[in-house]
Amino acid sequence: MPIVQARSVLIVLFLCLSGLFSLRPALAAQPSASEYRELGLSYRQQERYPEAIASLQKSVELDPQNVSSRVLLGWTFHLAEQDEMATATLRQATYHDPFNVPALNALGIVCLVQADLTDAVAVHSWALLLQPDNEIAYYNLSLAYHGLQNYNWAIATANQAGTLEPTNPHPLVAQAIAQWDSGEPSRAQQVYRQAINLDPRYRDRPFLDHLKQAGFSPSQIQTATQVLLASQ
Repeated sequence: MPIVQARSVLIVLFLCLSGLFSLRPALAAQPSASEYRELGLSYRQQERYPEAIASLQKSVELDPQNVSSRVLLGWTFHLAEQDEMATATLRQATYHDPFNVPALNALGIVCLVQADLTDAVAVHSWALLLQPDNEIAYYNLSLAYHGLQNYNWAIATANQAGTLEPTNPHPLVAQAIAQWDSGEPSRAQQVYRQAINLDPRYRDRPFLDHLKQAGFSPSQIQTATQVLLASQ
């Protein structure tokens, strides 16, 4: 091969190799699963739920075995009021790891909010077997049992949740409505006043609407209102 032609071939080969090496930074710039997860959490804090969901979906796609990412995605669907997608995503998380307590807690809450009370009881009961000091499970079990009109269990689980988290007024309100509906109005008022001692805002009727964010159903908020009015 003539020297000039060989030199041309070498130059072309060098340029091709240089082009390949120049692609490396671009390839390295592709975000990782953890970076997508952090981006999703950042969007979620800003309540930019569509962007948060898209980022967290990408994180799950890149690392499908990461149950924590699935839980974050499921909970973000819940915050975006897409509870059917939340349920499906969180169920997938528990299928991947049926011993993951945060996944079970999140799924149980979504079941509770959707008024799927039997599933809420089943999921949170399993979570309690795995973590006996799980105050989240006890609290949500109280609301679920109340919805099923099993007031004795509602009282017992709310009481246990309050024991585990004594600075949280929500278990006290849950216990108060269960005792009210079980025919113990005096005890209900006494417990409700304990909630007021922890947070004086529970004296104000409009503030009780906040209980929706704590898993209370509209009828349970109405009962809490009755207890409040009787306690004044």
